[in-house]
Amino acid sequence: MSLQSCVTIQKEWDIVGARQVGRDIAKKIGFGTVDQARIATAISELARNIYLYAGNGKICFEVIDNLDQKGMCIKAIDTGPGIQDIGLVMEDGFSTSGGLGAGLPGVKRLMDEFSITSDKDKGTNITTIKWVR
Repeated sequence: MSLQSCVTIQKEWDIVGARQVGRDIAKKIGFGTVDQARIATAISELARNIYLYAGNGKICFEVIDNLDQKGMCIKAIDTGPGIQDIGLVMEDGFSTSGGLGAGLPGVKRLMDEFSITSDKDKGTNITTIKWVR
């Protein structure tokens, strides 16, 4: 697995940049248009969360190219206040921003693998993987 690139998230416009980088990588490694849209949507959610709640962080992209499968790993890394109750934010319909609450549960559904760690006052790391079918 090789590190491709990271997009720093500090301004709302960075969300668009991260989406575009992710979509470009997804297209290059062979994802169809539907999965490209799923990946772009997941990136938007992750980047928006960094922008809204942490204020500063990054979205990193890695291409996974094993003998038997190819995919894309997306990591959302921030140094924000952390998530108090991961169980709560992983419930459908939960929203602290007045949004639709699709948020992290939506990201989990859009991707094939999802993991989250968060430490109070240290930040949150979310790792997702989508495999090319």
